[in-house]
Amino acid sequence: MRIAVIGTGFGGLAATIELKKRGHDDIVVFEKAGDVGGVWRENTYPGAACDVPSSLYSYSFEPNPRWPHKFSRQPAILDYIHGVVEKYDVRRHIRFHTEVTAARWDDEARTWQLDLSTGETETVDLFVPAVGQLSRPSIPKIAGADTFEGTAFHSAEWNHDLGLEGRRVAVIGTGASAIQFVPEVQKCAERVTLFQRSAPYIVPRKDFERTEPTGAARRLVERVKIWAQAEWLTTSFHVKPFGAAMRAWSKRHMKAQTAAKPGLFAQVWPDYAFGCKRILFADDYLPALAQPNVDVVTDDITEITPAGVRTDDGRLHEADVIIWGTGFKATDFLAPMVIAGTQGRDLHTHWKDGAHAYHGMTVPGFPNLLIMYGPNTNTGGGSIIYFLETQARYLGRYADHIRQAGHPLEVRDEVEEAYDAKIQGQLAGSVWSKCSSWYREKNGRITTNWPSISARYRLSASYDKADYAPSAERADRSL
Repeated sequence: MRIAVIGTGFGGLAATIELKKRGHDDIVVFEKAGDVGGVWRENTYPGAACDVPSSLYSYSFEPNPRWPHKFSRQPAILDYIHGVVEKYDVRRHIRFHTEVTAARWDDEARTWQLDLSTGETETVDLFVPAVGQLSRPSIPKIAGADTFEGTAFHSAEWNHDLGLEGRRVAVIGTGASAIQFVPEVQKCAERVTLFQRSAPYIVPRKDFERTEPTGAARRLVERVKIWAQAEWLTTSFHVKPFGAAMRAWSKRHMKAQTAAKPGLFAQVWPDYAFGCKRILFADDYLPALAQPNVDVVTDDITEITPAGVRTDDGRLHEADVIIWGTGFKATDFLAPMVIAGTQGRDLHTHWKDGAHAYHGMTVPGFPNLLIMYGPNTNTGGGSIIYFLETQARYLGRYADHIRQAGHPLEVRDEVEEAYDAKIQGQLAGSVWSKCSSWYREKNGRITTNWPSISARYRLSASYDKADYAPSAERADRSL
């Protein structure tokens, strides 16, 4: 059985390693770039680091005794990924500089036909997109953006050739990336103007440097401890007394860190429910905003001019550089690939009201397709790698079932529909429905997040052969 995996981030590698462990070796991994790493290859902005402690943000089957920090920086994480690739013999499966532009299910041949950026076509039996939710930078459409005469770039496409010393820098956005690079930019720029549309809740990071390798017992204790803390954080999103306690903790931290600049706390304190947007961990972001060379602007942006950014109070904020800290197109699952299932049905049309899949992985009408980090599998407070390992195990059982059955399999309509109704019912009254965020579609449907703690996802995503049927049983169904 020929298997194609797309992407060499944590999801793609988890999938490939699990398949190899189960004896599936005819695997090709397509990577559009020239190196492995996914978001940890692409995001090289100053201060780039994980906001989940490395003892949990790593594979359970490959613990690392030599993390240099509690919250590891981008270079250390990329080094870890390189080590995993070599240890588990993944590199020989990878085709670099090759992007899958389209995938079509062939009803007669009962295989996937993949169109590649090289002009070639690849035929596979099992198709595993692992492109993630945070891989395509999002830049808002603001009038006049193309007229700016300075330099502009997204944080995920950092311009390392441009020195920021002595420059006036406008930062648009205050998400997880911005709170890491703003302190670094503040140190060298003449002036930083931070445009904040919505303030994040910030809690202490309490990072520290490690100088000695960590023993196996200590690693396990740390991992369990951090996992439990992450489950507690997620629980606080759903239990009001816990959420109130976490909110008060955040408020104490943010007040203390903004005390040096009168009026700053009022600007950066959120006005929405705790947990509605991603909670951020930082000890240096707010102190950076309190520095004399930083201005926080909360007025709406009306346009970008050749000289800078204009806000709705009529003021022009002059800038030499604009850095977009505006995140990613998280709800555009599997875009820009064109994916067609049985009888030519288009996946993105099927998802026109918001993406959905059984356990976030399989879709009716799309046989032998399993998505890593798909709809409703993001975590609001834990480690995505825990979810990815769960999905990789599910994939392994799915691949084994296909091999044993000797024919394509797809999830039953009624199974996926009942699952989606249950998940959306749980999400409807959740904290994530209380504000606008990258977790939600424009119509209000929450397509990114899992509605509970990670342990419940692992229990839920248990492979059951009865959930799947031979694809031939659907062949005569109309579109």
